[in-house]
Order: sequence, then structure tokens, then C-alpha cells
Amino acid sequence: MTTSIIPTLENLYDVTQEHQDNRGYCTLQWRRGKLLVKPLGRVKQPYLPSLNSKRSLVECLQHSPVSLVSIDPKLGEALLRFWADACEEAQKPIFLSISASNKLPNHPLRQLQRLIDWIAALVLLLLVSPVMLGLLVLMQVYSPGSLFCREWRVGERGKLFRAIRFHTQNTTALGRWMGKYNLDNLPQLFNVLRCDISLTGSRCWTLEDAVQLNKLPEIKTSWEVEAQSHLLHLDSQTL
Repeated sequence: MTTSIIPTLENLYDVTQEHQDNRGYCTLQWRRGKLLVKPLGRVKQPYLPSLNSKRSLVECLQHSPVSLVSIDPKLGEALLRFWADACEEAQKPIFLSISASNKLPNHPLRQLQRLIDWIAALVLLLLVSPVMLGLLVLMQVYSPGSLFCREWRVGERGKLFRAIRFHTQNTTALGRWMGKYNLDNLPQLFNVLRCDISLTGSRCWTLEDAVQLNKLPEIKTSWEVEAQSHLLHLDSQTL
């Protein structure tokens, strides 16, 4: 029996672009457990009240067979962050939807590079751990408060992940000094250990980058290159 991601759908609306600012209006498609969140087109789509509430969306995702969410950067930074937060809480991976022309070739030494990155990050963490500990002490003294911040970034294959940074206040002398030497980014070595980013790969993109440029070179998806004709609209398939 197929579980539905949404409540019973009774009314379908002819949704147009003018409603795009409302979180409840977006084009949803899914295929084999993969949910696509796309900008509106002129298609018959149900209005989904659950998309207006993060709590409701989290519950829908948790009780659905959706295993992966792909979202179009054209939807805007606020909506990307809304869905990313919900997917994180529901423990569902979320990716930016990238055109097939931006694919990276499959490198035969990819696994070896990951292993080298992991070992290098572990060694670096051991070496700089006294420095990080000293920075934490200084931060507690000169800028008390939260020590870490977790910001959304776009990683390999367009996957959204939380980059870990020291929560520095650049208005203080300590914050300016740490920013000058990029010491606030030292905790991102943990992201390398988690294979979110690479020490030698391309830079991470912010959500703002993704929306403003709407062009993410060196990021690829593994499944969206299939023909759109195989994708099912919500009004023709329950989730």
C-alpha cells in the first residue's frame, strides 16, 4: 500500500505564476521516492496547506515514502531554506535541481580522493585542535554567546548541507582577526570528515549564490537527467 505525503486531495486549482510567493503553491512531482519541488507552471496542482507550516511539512515527509527531495533554486532563498530546514528535521536528504549540462564527469579516482581528504582532514584536526581550543576560550571571554553556527551550503551533486563555522562577531577585534586569517572556518574540517566538502575540490556555494547566479558549475545530479516524460504530477499519482 502506498503511503501519501499529503492529506486527501479534493480540490484542484489552476495555479499560475502570480501565486508563487505563497509557500503552498509550487509544482511537485515525484518518481520512485524522489520528490521534485519546482517553480509554478500552468498545471493543475492541489493547494497544499501543509506547505505553509514547517511542522506539517516535516510530518508529511516523515510519514511518506519520499527518500530524496530535489528543489529548484529559482524558487528563491527563503523557500530553499524553508524546505532545507524541514528536510533536515525529517531526516530526508535535499538537493538543488541542476541542469544536465552542469554535470561533472565520473572520475575513476573519486573514492581515492575522498579517502585522501578524510585522512588529511583528520590529521589537520589533530594538529590544530590546540588552536581551536584556544580560540574557543578567547571567544567565551571576548564575545560570549553561541560558539558555533551552522549555515546552509551547496555541496557535491547539489546536496544541501550545514557548514560548521565559529560564530564570530566581526565587530570585535577577535572576530576581525579570525576572519582575516579564515580561522572561523576551521570547524569545516568536520564537514570534510563527513564528506560534505573536499579539501581540494571546488568552493561551496551559499543559498544566496545559488539563487542569484542560478548557475552552479561543477555540481551534478545523479537522477534528474532522465526524461521529464517519466515524471508524474501529484494529480496523477499519490505519494
